[in-house]
Amino acid sequence: MHGRTRSHRMTQTFIGVLIIVVGLLLFLDNLDIMESDDILQWWPLLLVALGLVKLIQPGAAGGRGFGFVLLLAGAVILLNKLGLTHINLWDLWPVLIILIGGGMIWRTVAEQRARARVAEGGEGEDVRIDGSAFLGGLTRSNASRDFQGGSLTAVMGGCEIDLRNAAMKGTEAVIDVFALWGGIELKVPRDWTVVVEATPILGGIEDKTAPPLEASKRLIVKGMAVMGGVEIRN
Repeated sequence: MHGRTRSHRMTQTFIGVLIIVVGLLLFLDNLDIMESDDILQWWPLLLVALGLVKLIQPGAAGGRGFGFVLLLAGAVILLNKLGLTHINLWDLWPVLIILIGGGMIWRTVAEQRARARVAEGGEGEDVRIDGSAFLGGLTRSNASRDFQGGSLTAVMGGCEIDLRNAAMKGTEAVIDVFALWGGIELKVPRDWTVVVEATPILGGIEDKTAPPLEASKRLIVKGMAVMGGVEIRN
């Protein structure tokens, strides 16, 4: 949790510094002290920098994949502006498909490792909720007294997960979601605080939960929604 807090603060600080620098350049330009156009032409470096920040942040593969997209887009635009290359950015769209496929493989490996850790600890598999929906629907509930998170994938399909009867022994659990042309719906208990760290790409992620009665448990939602949706509610 402390790692996520530090990375979130690092991102906020970085963006704040960028805003201050841009504002300062525009202010100096208005005072005719310097020409901001010569410096602002390097704006693609902002995309490169934001991509690097995403890549070094701890978290799910979806966040790092989005960081790689920002880094690649910024680099291509900058090289084009400098006349070093003449690449059409839209010609790189297959890279997104490659990232999606790689993300699915990474999720499968991570799920297998999580199951192995659960088995080694002698716990039942119901401490996690792992499932996939491809061209179909998945409906599942979990009432574990020691819920530890899970992994959900919806590709041209939907997942409906009911966790309202589940409870945590620890203070937080992490669910990694991936929705591609599909949807994932999570129902959570009223005493859980939902923290969304997932990335929407031409999609949406909605937290419709009511303010928790007691903010002692946290559900971290990570991952990616690509032309799909994730909804969390009570």
